[in-house]
Amino acid sequence: MSQQTGQDWGARAAALKASGDLAGAADAYAAAARARPTSAVAEHNLAATLGDLGDHAGALAATKRAFGKGGDAPETWLVHARSLQALGEVTAAEAAFEEAIRRRADYAVAHRDLAQLRWMRSGEPSDALRSLNTAPDTAELALVRATVLTSVGNPAEARAVIEKALRRAPGDLALRLTAAAQAERGGDVVAQLAHATAALRLAPGSIDAGRAAVEALLHAGRLVEAAQLAERVVAAAPDDQAAIALMATAWRLVGDPRHAALCEDKALISRRMLPVPAGWESREAFLEELAEALTALHGWRSHPLGQSVRHGSQTQVDLTRVETPVIRALFATLPVLIDAHIVALGSGDDPVRRRIGGGWRFAGAWSIRLYPGGFHTDHVHPQGWLSSAFYVSLPQAVGREPEGWLAFGRPGIATTPRLAPFRRLQPAPGMLALFPSYLWHGTELFTGDEPRLTVAFDIVPT
Repeated sequence: MSQQTGQDWGARAAALKASGDLAGAADAYAAAARARPTSAVAEHNLAATLGDLGDHAGALAATKRAFGKGGDAPETWLVHARSLQALGEVTAAEAAFEEAIRRRADYAVAHRDLAQLRWMRSGEPSDALRSLNTAPDTAELALVRATVLTSVGNPAEARAVIEKALRRAPGDLALRLTAAAQAERGGDVVAQLAHATAALRLAPGSIDAGRAAVEALLHAGRLVEAAQLAERVVAAAPDDQAAIALMATAWRLVGDPRHAALCEDKALISRRMLPVPAGWESREAFLEELAEALTALHGWRSHPLGQSVRHGSQTQVDLTRVETPVIRALFATLPVLIDAHIVALGSGDDPVRRRIGGGWRFAGAWSIRLYPGGFHTDHVHPQGWLSSAFYVSLPQAVGREPEGWLAFGRPGIATTPRLAPFRRLQPAPGMLALFPSYLWHGTELFTGDEPRLTVAFDIVPT
């Protein structure tokens, strides 16, 4: 490649990042930093991209170079804080988030990350809300406050925060959508319909507003209208897994036979046992070592904000990028099971099979450690294609149906009438369950005194 200026490298990097080529963008940003050796901005851009790639050590080094070159932007402190957190330097990460907020008092993303870090560290609502209690009263920060309040178990106060913000900014789409979701959780179908309708009027082409309106119609029992609107939303966003889930729910409620083909086809859900990875004598030995490695990553007392986990913790790094040998061995072995699942699906024009093509890739991976009394609320993965649950270690309670079992088909939203799961799977150590990302799924509550340790990931076509 011919010699280019630093500015040209920056433009090339931005184009590569926009196209999804993060690795190429990181190389170009590194070249831009070399071409502009005094530029803090170039180092920041490199750091942010390395962080997106999961190279947190590299990102941390780049932020330090940015600081050394005079950079002091809140955005750089945010990247710095996230990298410290990912590398397990939690106290330093908390201080860095505070530095980002000190430089921009209304920095909503930094407030959210800091609140989540404190909440996961202590499980104390007062810790989660500490920085927010003195933060400016903006619409963006109202959304953060509401997320935190809901996650720590105070939905009524969260709803009051959003209602107050809406009185000041009735045309804010994000506030309307949040208000609709809060009304649904509170069982107030009249308010939910009003907020969802207002959101759809504000943004008739918004997929988010369309989904909110479908959810409100399902809650109100206006099922035919819900099905019709859901079909229009899916037509506009055919790979949106949340929209497909709502359409499937409406079809099931109205007795449309298309639901069975979309959700109850037995080939769509598989369970297979992991082969013994190379280098281990048995599956049991591998799982024991894997459990130790994953447990070391679970240094949290509570679940992340806005996630499905209840009474447990979730790792905060992409496991596909972790260098621990036993974790690398897991992700080197899983493709055998994933490929077998895809081959068994065959061909078709449904939302899963029509996307089978040249290959697939992991799109994020994490571990969940549920404590006794823990569960996953029913949910879907809107940006996925296939989702998973891999069982590492399990409590004895899973022998008592349905404790700790994986449930499919029970909506994570209010519907009239309510729906029960249409299928449950009993987990076993070393078992991988694969299923469409649009299927409602959750983990049933379990009792006893032993935790439940799993790995989960999404995959998407390439």
